[in-house]
Amino acid sequence: MATALELTPKRKRPAGEVCCEPVAHPDVDPQDADRVAAIAKALADPVRVQVVDVLRKAAGQVCVCELVPLFDISQPTLSHHLKKLRDAGIVGVERRGLWAYYFVHPEALKELSAWLS
Repeated sequence: MATALELTPKRKRPAGEVCCEPVAHPDVDPQDADRVAAIAKALADPVRVQVVDVLRKAAGQVCVCELVPLFDISQPTLSHHLKKLRDAGIVGVERRGLWAYYFVHPEALKELSAWLS
């Protein structure tokens, strides 16, 4: 037994008329959103996540010479990843002579964690 359905013709919405009410509004202001996005973007690479993990577990300063053997990448590539993490404010560096010692900025990870939870 077939049921006949009567379809309503489509109508174009006038400009500016909303189709529906928003389900939710963003609670993050644009500046905070930019900051969280920069942190997330910097952590969007598996090597960078591993570097942060090593630095976080060390709970202190780690010499770049200690990081190089942990990864199957060249020293210049590791330096590139560390620069991206520095630019995002996730890690800091202290130079002592020829060596660079890296550490995690815990507030950067807290900021990301707070937004995610």
